[in-house]
Amino acid sequence: MRKLNLLMALFLILPPFLSPGQEKAAKPITAVNVQSMGPQKLGNLPPVAVPINNQQSTLKIQLGKKLYFDTRLSKDNTISCATCHNPAMGWSDAGPTSVGIRGQKGGRRAPPVSNAAYAPLQFWDGRAPSLEEQAKGPIANPIEMGNTHELMIQSLQGIAGYVKDFERVWGSSIVTIDMAAEAIAAFERTVVTTDSPFDRYARGDENALTKAEKQGLEIFNGKGHCTACHWGSYFSDGRFHNLGVQPADISKQDAGRYAVTKDTADMGAFKTPTIRDVGLRAPYMHDGSEKSLEDVVDLYNKGGRTHNCNLSPLIVPLGLTKCEKKALITFMKTAMKSINPEVADVKPVPASELPK
Repeated sequence: MRKLNLLMALFLILPPFLSPGQEKAAKPITAVNVQSMGPQKLGNLPPVAVPINNQQSTLKIQLGKKLYFDTRLSKDNTISCATCHNPAMGWSDAGPTSVGIRGQKGGRRAPPVSNAAYAPLQFWDGRAPSLEEQAKGPIANPIEMGNTHELMIQSLQGIAGYVKDFERVWGSSIVTIDMAAEAIAAFERTVVTTDSPFDRYARGDENALTKAEKQGLEIFNGKGHCTACHWGSYFSDGRFHNLGVQPADISKQDAGRYAVTKDTADMGAFKTPTIRDVGLRAPYMHDGSEKSLEDVVDLYNKGGRTHNCNLSPLIVPLGLTKCEKKALITFMKTAMKSINPEVADVKPVPASELPK
């Protein structure tokens, strides 16, 4: 009797055996958070949030696209928004840092315009609270477009085609910097990459990722510690971190977010970029100091550069093997590459088609 009771107890404790074809389905990789520190799981991008005071319209988006590709917004008619945020280069440029009028080199790399609509703050240091405010910055930056808002508006008002375009959108022939910035921002909110292999996988297509890409996703979401900062549908927390990228020479270091907040905790901290289309945007980091994704992964695997006294506590040695690093890089390069043509294949507006 005692043996029978023991057998019954074991039967209740142990899980039942499953017949072939009845195996319990594994959770999707996107739902697994092994070491994830992010509050939002990886997934598909939601619709873009549009500000109440800058509603989208077809005419406004078309005007914004023209302005985005027009070099006449710069002082010497050589630089447009697309010069540093080129669709053919992942909506960034060849780097390592961006080049403005008269060949002047900036100290930072151009952040991508694609999916920037999801970022709570703009620029590497977050000094602009919106796409509208960001659009105004490069125009008046002496190293970038080198113009003034006043002179740029005078130029636009001297172009009859633009005056008509602005009048169609706003019902007024008076052009302002706010109108120009709103139009550019309206166009930029259409630059959203929503159809990568990862997105198809997250929507339920188990065959959208290769075996290597799935392994890379598991590492990204686990041992690679990537989701400590690159979480959610945007693959970024929108926050600022010191990654140990800065050179050892203090005189050559960039203050980063500190220049905005004056908080010493933000010294050398920069905004987390999105991983979407990251394979198109070499070189990497705010200063373009890492030439390839292989270099970036090696830097993280080492735990950053230890000479940096303000290193983020999220940056720790990872212990990734050669095979794990390869899988992680494969995931970022191919699984995160957008294949929706309305964004991936955007063509510049030829000068011959710009307003006259």
